[in-house]
Order: sequence, then structure tokens, then C-alpha cells
Amino acid sequence: MINPQRSLSELPKMSAASQVERAVLDDEFNWLLKEEVHAVLKQLQDVLKEASRRFSMPTPGLESQLKQENFILGSSTMDQVKGVLTLQGEALTQADINLKVAKNSHVLHFQFREDKHWKLQQIQDARNHVNQALQLLNSRDESYCFKTGAEVNKLMDAVMLQLTRARNRLTTPASLTLPELATSGLMKMFTPPMPGDVMVNFYINLSKLCLTVYQLHVLPPNTTKYFKPAGSSVLHSPGSMFELNNNRFEVSHVHKVECVVPWLNDTLVFFTISLQLCQQLKDKISVFSSFWNYRPF
Repeated sequence: MINPQRSLSELPKMSAASQVERAVLDDEFNWLLKEEVHAVLKQLQDVLKEASRRFSMPTPGLESQLKQENFILGSSTMDQVKGVLTLQGEALTQADINLKVAKNSHVLHFQFREDKHWKLQQIQDARNHVNQALQLLNSRDESYCFKTGAEVNKLMDAVMLQLTRARNRLTTPASLTLPELATSGLMKMFTPPMPGDVMVNFYINLSKLCLTVYQLHVLPPNTTKYFKPAGSSVLHSPGSMFELNNNRFEVSHVHKVECVVPWLNDTLVFFTISLQLCQQLKDKISVFSSFWNYRPF
């Protein structure tokens, strides 16, 4: 709205100043689209290549080239469960577990059968999301010319979606019911076979590889009145109940042990850095968009 208090001679000067400001902003924004966006994309590629390298998988026929890492499971508060896990990429290739049974202190020993590996789906999914983010970035090489800020934001949103999904796969283990655990293929991995009153679960939580061992007891048939089956959970507590093959069980003891996997911690740091780079670029785009509304965003 024009201020009637101002002289008409002032108006052309204001308009000219506004035009100069817009021209400067146009130049700066074009430089951002042409130069800085590609510089950020290169940074993102470098960081995500490092993340992808942590998930490195062998080429077919060369599985032995992927390093095997041994991790000692333990807890500072209890010694009922001890063990050594061997991780090769996304697969647990060996698990050697000692369980001290609570009722008689007898030690049970289990290990993976030699012909069995257990794939950790969380690691595989996280790796796939990282590779999808890299594919998105590779689709816009240095010769590509971005036309609008909206185009940059759309790419950043797509990359951030893949990175958020990758991070969530490592930070949010799957919730399972007790019958799902009891019938899991994991229960068929061990020699000697797991007894019917013991269940195990492996999962990733942040940078930790976790093992949970459940000890069970069978509920007598007359417990119908008190029976309440447990739902899905990452970690079930003592007292949780479930039914399987016309038998009812209750969890009597729960033992959780874990170990830190350093390269998983690295990948989580890389995800954080990459998400920050994406958001910073989006913030710069939004600064320009707030100055004028005639340019398509």
C-alpha cells in the first residue's frame, strides 16, 4: 500500500532499489543452484559412500574376503548368559552361547550348526536404503542444471526419506509376539537343539548387537482364569504369557546381553551428518523463497 505522506518523486527510487535488490538475489540464487547445490551433493555422496563401505558386501564367490568379527557378549550385572558372536557383514555366521539355568545352576551350551547362518534383516535393510539414497544423488551429476528451489527440495526430501528409514531400521528393532519367536527359524539354528523351555532372539539396537534369552515354564491347564496372552514387543518381561500348540507358557526369566559393533556406530554418525547437510541446503533455499514470491518454488 502506497503511503500518501511520501512524495511521488520517492516512488521511482524505491522501485529501482527494489529491482536492484531482486537482481542481486537472482544472481545469488542462480549461483546457489549452479554451484553450491552440487558442492553439497558431492559432500553427501562422499559421506554416504563411507556409510555404504561399512556395510560392504562381498561379490558372489568371494564371500571369504569379507572380514569376520568376533564379539563377546556380556553384562556387568549378571553372568547367566555368556557367549561369542561372529558377524560377517549382515550375517551372524556363528553363535556360541552358555546359559546358566536358574533353577539348578546347570550350564547349557548351544552353538550354530556349521551349515547355518542367520541374516540380520535390519542391517540388510539399512544398507539398501543407503544405496537407494546414493542412486538418487548419482542421478544428478555435475552437468545437471537445477531450475528451481522446489526441484532441489524434492531431491533432498527423497534422500532424507531413505536416510531416515536406514537409521530407523537400526534404532527400532522389530516387535514380535512370543509365538512368533517360538516358531522362528532362529530356533532351528542350534546344535544341540534348543530345549522347549528356552527361546532366543537377536537384533540390532543403535550400535549394539543384542541377544535376549527367555526361559519358560508350562502353565497348568487350570490357569484359564488368569491367562492373558502378551502382545508384540521388542523385549518381553517375566510373567508374559502365550499359547502354542495347545500349551500355555509363561516367561519365568529374561536375560539380555549385548555388544557394541563400532562400524554400526560409524554409520549412525554418517546418517546424522548427511541429514544435517540435506536440511541446511533446504534452509538456504527457504531463505531465498522468503524474499520473493514471483519465482516458482
